[in-house]
Amino acid sequence: MSKLPQVVIVGRTNVGKSTLFNRLSNDVKSMTLDYEGVTRDFVHDTVCWQNVCFELIDSGGISVTKVHDELAERVRLLGFKLIDRADLILFAVDGTVGLTNDDRHLVQYVRKTGKPIILVINKMDTKVAGQLIYEWKQLGIEHMFPISAQHGTGIAELLEAIVRNVPAISAYQEQEPAYSIVFLGKPNVGKSSLMNLLLEQERTLVSAVAGTTREAITEPIKFYSETIALTDTPGIRKKRAIDETLEQMMVKTSFRAVQNAAIVLLMVDGAEGQISDQELKLAFYSFQEGKAIILLFNKDDLMTDLNRSDLKFDLSKYEHFIKKVPMLSISCKTGKNVGKILPLVKKVWEKYSHDYESSEIDRILKTALRNTPLYHRSHMLKLFKAEQIKKAPPTILLRVNEPDWFGPSQLSFFENVLRNELDLVGVPIRFVTRKGK
Repeated sequence: MSKLPQVVIVGRTNVGKSTLFNRLSNDVKSMTLDYEGVTRDFVHDTVCWQNVCFELIDSGGISVTKVHDELAERVRLLGFKLIDRADLILFAVDGTVGLTNDDRHLVQYVRKTGKPIILVINKMDTKVAGQLIYEWKQLGIEHMFPISAQHGTGIAELLEAIVRNVPAISAYQEQEPAYSIVFLGKPNVGKSSLMNLLLEQERTLVSAVAGTTREAITEPIKFYSETIALTDTPGIRKKRAIDETLEQMMVKTSFRAVQNAAIVLLMVDGAEGQISDQELKLAFYSFQEGKAIILLFNKDDLMTDLNRSDLKFDLSKYEHFIKKVPMLSISCKTGKNVGKILPLVKKVWEKYSHDYESSEIDRILKTALRNTPLYHRSHMLKLFKAEQIKKAPPTILLRVNEPDWFGPSQLSFFENVLRNELDLVGVPIRFVTRKGK
């Protein structure tokens, strides 16, 4: 995260912290559903108000008492770490419920840290909340703001209070990432583990429980003086397994992250000895969206000779697509080949975003067509000129004698030629055909 002052939203589960975060950041990053524990990882965003900027962080629901569920306990401990690093605490409570013992205990903990606190009383657009307003004065917090995160009531006043209570960093400009990477794959394949390894910190929660990551988590990383945005996504399950609103939102979040990325790292469990139809569909989808793609086979430490043989055979069935994609076998547990990932990503990015000389494109394709003439029925295909008109992904304009004669098989020929000549492994190539010279 950036070096801006950190403002952390703290509170019990289901008091409206994620809705408040989305309202303050003006960007829907946190999922909001009406039951406890939807947010597990923390999400953050840079917020600027009146030329003062701060890092807004949405923590998961925090309980002072230890819980028996391992994952919930890790969420709880992560929340305390965020409190300890915060410059300002937004203590969010549910105005319709009134003051609870959990609220009291959590306030006591926050007070011990010496952090400044703003009490945010949410859901004040209801009659019952107005009747309970007096209870919150028992907490003895000087700054109290009744709001409705859902409807936006009181948000401007709250932002005014925030910027008055954080160190002022004006005219802040965060370095824009050169490009973005998204981790995609089924649940529990190791996406979060890999992100933590690359960031060299526990940014996303890792658990043997499938579906631990519920939101798209984005963090910047420096590599060869460039800033790259890494995004961890919820695992994508088969459609028949998606029967809950939360699951549907997680899938939409993942696909939205793909659309916003330049490169997809598709992770597959290598120990299963096969690549599933679902994973192939994710790969095809990424290519269709114009994203560069790298296949990572995780859990190399668990792979047997039989696994490797089965996987090699399975991949051979999809050679027409697999040969377009770079592959790397890794182990997030032992760290094997993890150090090769970012150099490979950089190589793919440079190919994906490169402006190729139009004369080179033209020469390569005309030479290939001269050596291997193509026909549509009895008509010879003619290429008058080829030039790159767009990058990321590279898009090639072909000026030809008859565009309708250049179907998928003919364009596939040109694609394979460029891929081999320019080493465009992992890079989708698009073509536009126009009639005439």
